[in-house]
Amino acid sequence: MKEIKNNIKLSELRINGDRLWRSLLDMSKIGPGIAGGNNRQALTDEDSKGRHLFRKWCEEENMQVYVDQIGTMFAERKGTDPEALPLYIGSHLDTQPTGGKYDGVLGVLSSLEVIRTLNENKIETKRPIIITNWTNEEGSRFAPSMLASAVFAGIYSLEYAYGLKDQDGITLRHELERTGWLGNEEVGKRKMHSYIEYHIEQGPILEAKNKSIGVVTHCQGQSWLEVTLIGRSAHTGSTPMDMRINAGLAMSRIIDAVDIIAMNNQPKVAGSIGQVKFYPNSRNVLPNKVIFTIDIRAVEKDKFELMCELIEKETLKIAKDHNVKCSIERIGHYEPVEFDKKITSTIREVTKNLNYDFMDIASGAGHDATWIAQVSPTSMIFCPCVNGVSHNESEEISLEWAEAGANVLLHSSIEISNK
Repeated sequence: MKEIKNNIKLSELRINGDRLWRSLLDMSKIGPGIAGGNNRQALTDEDSKGRHLFRKWCEEENMQVYVDQIGTMFAERKGTDPEALPLYIGSHLDTQPTGGKYDGVLGVLSSLEVIRTLNENKIETKRPIIITNWTNEEGSRFAPSMLASAVFAGIYSLEYAYGLKDQDGITLRHELERTGWLGNEEVGKRKMHSYIEYHIEQGPILEAKNKSIGVVTHCQGQSWLEVTLIGRSAHTGSTPMDMRINAGLAMSRIIDAVDIIAMNNQPKVAGSIGQVKFYPNSRNVLPNKVIFTIDIRAVEKDKFELMCELIEKETLKIAKDHNVKCSIERIGHYEPVEFDKKITSTIREVTKNLNYDFMDIASGAGHDATWIAQVSPTSMIFCPCVNGVSHNESEEISLEWAEAGANVLLHSSIEISNK
């Protein structure tokens, strides 16, 4: 693409940071949390209102908005070559129950700002550019997370997704219909040239290293295990310590073992315990059943496989040692991902040309890009966040950080959509 376009020197082109920030704040007014963040869980009324606002903004930019059968939104800006496959950019608008204002939203609205900037400067691209808002990325209402992108990539069936239920027993299909976001486009029928996702880091590394941009080269593998331990209920006062079948005690030993295994296999490895449920959950009754989740993550495939093997093996051993029955169900799993080297290289070169401080980084969290990498060349751009806090209403970024990443997204989009 020519350096001078419509009397504009492309290398000097920048997004409107103030406009992007206003859009972020306007979206944050929908589904406000109780402590400064947001609660727009997937396919709630609040999520629907956010989607409608996003659609309105896209249509104001003369974009055509399509919706597929799982509710994912695709807003298209046409390219000059009708045969060219599109570049997709975007992320998600749904949040955690106590989510921040930027997780996912930054990527969607920065993508919108890219289109606004191209439109106001009358800059055309060879390829169409399509902004994507993936349904149920967070998985806080309908587990597993990154659901719509996984169905798009053929990891889960649409029927499986439709049958998922929230804590009130309401299915995802029901909520798609109720909110009006059950589209008619076949999921996964779209062909992509490439996909770029801009997202907050959700960790402390970029801020600690004083870097404005993270060029994401990999995404950690992740495995979620749901462990059920069956012991025997008994009175906590009258049952001798050596005569107990204590599911809670076995769980505590497993928690310790997960931490030890993760620490022994550093770096770039994490093992954590998430949700825990005790039954009957009475202060003077030993639990007869405990259900909890183990979260296993690693960047390197060999370490990831080793972690999964060691933790599952040790969980079964500890349960046996405590005379507790144990079952393990894998409720989420994806292998470590290396993002497309050509796209990653383009992002890196763009960042250098814009004179932003940056570093290569691996994502510690899962993203829709993780699944889309299975079907299209994909990469990511990270924005720092204050103290690495995310999935928390105190999540915070700066306008300058947001603007920097959006400019990298803008110029990466221009480069890739004209190849």
